[in-house]
Formats: sequence, C-alpha cells, structure tokens
Amino acid sequence: MAGSDMPKGPLDGVRVLDLSRILAGPTCTQLLGDLGANVIKIENPGSGGDDTRQWGPPYVTDSEGNPSDLSAYFMAANRNKKSVALDISTPEGQAQIRRLAAHADILIENFKPGGLAKYGLDYASLGPEFPGLVYCSISGFGQTGPNASKPGYDLMAQGFGGVMSLTGEPEGAPMKVGVGIADVMCGMYATVGILAALHHRQRTGEGQHIDLALVDAQVAWMINEGVNYLTSGALPQRRGNAHPNIMPYDVYATSDGHVVLAVGNDSQFRRFCGFLDLGALADNPRFATNQARLQNRAELDALLRPALAARSMTQVIAGLEALKVTVGPVQTIDQVFASDQVVARQMQIDMEAEPGPVHLIGNPLKLSRTPVTYRRAPPRCGQDTDSVLLSDDPFAD
Repeated sequence: MAGSDMPKGPLDGVRVLDLSRILAGPTCTQLLGDLGANVIKIENPGSGGDDTRQWGPPYVTDSEGNPSDLSAYFMAANRNKKSVALDISTPEGQAQIRRLAAHADILIENFKPGGLAKYGLDYASLGPEFPGLVYCSISGFGQTGPNASKPGYDLMAQGFGGVMSLTGEPEGAPMKVGVGIADVMCGMYATVGILAALHHRQRTGEGQHIDLALVDAQVAWMINEGVNYLTSGALPQRRGNAHPNIMPYDVYATSDGHVVLAVGNDSQFRRFCGFLDLGALADNPRFATNQARLQNRAELDALLRPALAARSMTQVIAGLEALKVTVGPVQTIDQVFASDQVVARQMQIDMEAEPGPVHLIGNPLKLSRTPVTYRRAPPRCGQDTDSVLLSDDPFAD
C-alpha cells in the first residue's frame, strides 16, 4: 500500500470498473492503475476468478509453501487493482455492477459481443443511464462483421491477423511471437482509446462506446510489412530474424554467443565492413547501398557470417559500439533482469502481497511530474469484496 507521501499519478481520481479477464483488458487496466486510476476488478467467484489465476505454475506460495491463487501469469497484468468477487449472472450481482458503474468513469469488458446484454450490462443498457461513462468492449473480432460471434484468443489473432505467416525460419512452420503480443497490443490500443474518450468527455460531458477487436489491433501493427504488401502486391516472406527492408539486420553467431546487428544506413555499413576487415565490400556496387544489399542478401550474408563467427561476442559488441553501429547481445531472461540497465531503469519491482513478497516487471513510462506508482500488489480473488461493496464510496482508497 502507498504511503500518504506517494506522488499522485496523472489519472488520480479516475475510476475504472474492470469486467475484463485474461490479458488484453487487464493489461489496459493495470496501465491505467499504474498511472493513478482507482481500479475495481470484478471476478466470478464460481470459477475461481480470472482465468489466469489457474494458468500456472509458477504460483506465489505462503509461508508454509502452499500455492496461492496468485499465478505469475495473473500477476503480470493485475497490480494496482482491488478484487471484488461478484456473480453478475444473478440479479444481486447485476445491481451491484450498476451501483459501481454509477461511480465509475470507465467500464472495460471483454465478453463475447452481446454477452452482457442478457444481464442488462451492455453499453446499450448502461449508456443511456450513465451518459458520461466511457465503455470499452474488447472482443476477438469486434462488435460487427461476419466473425463477430466467434471467440478470440491471442494465438487466433496472431494467426488470423497475419503475423504468424511472417514469423519463423524461411523453411519452417508459421510461428507465433513468444508472448501474447496481440493481447498486449490490444490493451495498449484500449488505453489510448480510453484516454482519448476521457478527453472528449472533459470537453463535452459525453461518454461513448469503444469497440476494439483483437484481430483489428493485430492487423494494425503489421506496420511496414502490411504496407509493403499493399504497395507492391507481393506477399511478404518469412525471414527468421532478418529484416525485409534493411540489410544487414539479423542475429549473427560469434565464437561464443549470438549478437543482434542492425546496420541502419550506408555509412554504418562502411564502418561495419572496416571492423570486419572487409572494407572493399562497401565499395562493391552489389553491396554499396541498402537497396543493393537487399537484392544480394544471400551473397552478402555468406561473407559476413564467417567473419563474425571468427570473433568473440565481446569483441564484436565493443568494436561496433565504438564505431556507432547498433549491436547488442541476445540475452536470456536471467541476464536481462541482472543487467545494470534494467536495474537502473527500475524494470523489476518488488511488492508485498497477501501471501508474501512478489517480484514484478516495472512500468516503462517515466513521467517527470507525475510518475507511475505501485500502490497495490496483485490481489487475491475477492480480497476487497466487503470493503468495496459496503462502502458509500467504493472507489476510494
């Protein structure tokens, strides 16, 4: 819990009613909470709460070594929230949601389209009653379109939205990204949309409905590869770690590990070749420009890989950093969190949860006037039910 001297975040006083679960919605509401918003998370007591509470191990254990309902997956997206166990399928639960909505600025949910209508908790029901409410709906395919009724998970979105067709080795199978990036990016878009809607409400007093689809968000972050196709009509190909528009830009083996190399322009390429004692390549018309290097990618790669493999990782990184060529190690997760940079940027944080201490990933936002705050550790399911439902001001700290 925060002390009274903890700085107020930029969203201090904003009240969020969170009916979402798993990752996209919780990513959004955790970010809003880190920025100071008061978040009440509604969990179904009959199912044990958010689905991700069961997505373990690992779990936080109590002093006797017994696992709690705080899985690592759940904790990744659920700090700075109160947990209220409430069955919204009952009239009593629906009445409590409406009472909380009357105090809320934002409601976010990720039920299937139409799933809350039978409870009278969809936007069509709540919008007229609470005209200032910003109501965000996240679903697999959105509220409209031929696929609107289909369920959606991150893996489905990555497959349907195209990124799996680009990810993996050229001769390998389509591959998902190693984490639920479609969910995370959808949560980011939700945060942006909610803040825009709050700004509109501040000027006009009007709330509104935000309709956000996991697949739409995934299609949007196809960025250059998507526009490459729209411009050329040619389907992008899987290239492993290589870049479709820059060469060399890849993972390369050294004598004792792997480095990431990103040569962003022709002058960097000249310095890079000099470091490898291959200076003549920079004057060769087949490689002198980025366009030429892309056309002769395989030939150039065959020259660079043995030259890099003959040097140690330390030699490559130190040498190229001195020449202002972008290079870095491929680190394992333990190396990431042990690095001086991650420590200096406070990208690991420690909090005290009900079962005991927990270790979490920090928020990357660094605001000079209104920094993010870590006020509440991820809660046990229903931990705050009584204090919230019995309060005249349920969102108060």
